[in-house]
Amino acid sequence: MSQPIPIYLVDAEMLRQHHSDSRLWQEACGFEATPGSYCLVPGSEGIDKVLVGRGRDLDTWTLGNLPQVLPLHQYALADDLSAETATRLSLGWALGQYRFTRYQKPDPPGLAELVMPKGADTDYVRAATTATYLTRDLINTPANDMGPAQLEAQARTLADTYGADLTLITGEELLSQNYPLIYAVGQASAQAPRLIDLRWGDPEAVQVTLVGKGVCFDTGGLHVKSGSGMQMMKKDMGGAAQVMGLANLIMAQALPLRLRLLVPAVENSIAGNAMHPLDVITSRKGVTVEIGNTDAEGRLVLADALAEASQASPDLLIDCATLTGAARVALGTELPACFCNHQETAEALLAAGQRVDDPLWQLPLHEPYRALLESKVADISNISGGSYGGAITAGLFLREFVSPQIPWIHIDLMAWNLRSLPGRPEGGEAMGMRALYELIRQRLTS
Repeated sequence: MSQPIPIYLVDAEMLRQHHSDSRLWQEACGFEATPGSYCLVPGSEGIDKVLVGRGRDLDTWTLGNLPQVLPLHQYALADDLSAETATRLSLGWALGQYRFTRYQKPDPPGLAELVMPKGADTDYVRAATTATYLTRDLINTPANDMGPAQLEAQARTLADTYGADLTLITGEELLSQNYPLIYAVGQASAQAPRLIDLRWGDPEAVQVTLVGKGVCFDTGGLHVKSGSGMQMMKKDMGGAAQVMGLANLIMAQALPLRLRLLVPAVENSIAGNAMHPLDVITSRKGVTVEIGNTDAEGRLVLADALAEASQASPDLLIDCATLTGAARVALGTELPACFCNHQETAEALLAAGQRVDDPLWQLPLHEPYRALLESKVADISNISGGSYGGAITAGLFLREFVSPQIPWIHIDLMAWNLRSLPGRPEGGEAMGMRALYELIRQRLTS
């Protein structure tokens, strides 16, 4: 087997000092070591080395574009790197190898491979890659192959893989066991709504509960979406996909905690038994909810799941959801919004995101906006009376169903890359997942 081709990470000064032997070739190729650029330097028997432009810092995405553009060979990093940097670069390369090929025949050719550099945390790289691929695959799979039953099957696979306990509440059982909002949203679908409940780890350990919005397709209900608005709604279960990926990462890394995963899995469909505008439904918590808009369904299924999660008083409660277009208007599609009822926890999460190149931005649970959710006939409406501040009012709605003494994080994410970036191809995406893992690892298990 031939030796791996060395990769050197260089800026303009490093290029002059250490790679003058290939200066003429670099000039012919126009390579100036700008971040994200690369240059294949030929040798007598093929490629002698690869020069990769670097910025001041080596982040996760420094090598993220290379697996898709380098010739099909094995490569190795030639620079001396800290263990942290080696891990970060290896993960970015691995995430850059992702392709969604389920419906493509024949399989596309292979990709360039990287020899794991010395000091890299191989177990973490593999686990984080698997978790991210899982999230991406679930989101990218179209709704005809990714309904509530398929989300249940994925949860069963997780349970079987890691020896977790799995409980399911399906169809009219949701009514008999008091999950009326989950049932109301999903009752019009050909696939029965369900609540997926996975538990893993030592019952006496610190407890973390993950809740994910599992709306496998969203027509908008009787407030039906436009064609363009419905086009991407296979990704409306992106919150569920993310918490499943996070659960996979936690269990694969065997963090010493008690994990609970709750996924209300539904389709928001249109039929004669669909919920109506201005219906009033009594939630699991006993709070009556007026349905101001049937297209604000994600917060309804999350409400019952959060109320159930709160009953066990976990040490940390996290929900993830593709919840509002308003969050995208505020922050764009690539920066998830986070809300939190405990500022120290929020600050720790934001710091964790910066450490692992998985940033989030905090938006406020602005108390005066709670009045916008008032209803004349029920305890609360599922939408505000105006078109502004929608991400905040959605967060305030969810807060009604969380016990105030429990540290709670709400992530409102796009779950989709509209453009391809290094290591992050267009399509389904985990956003904030590694930041959440880092928060849990640092604050609750170390």
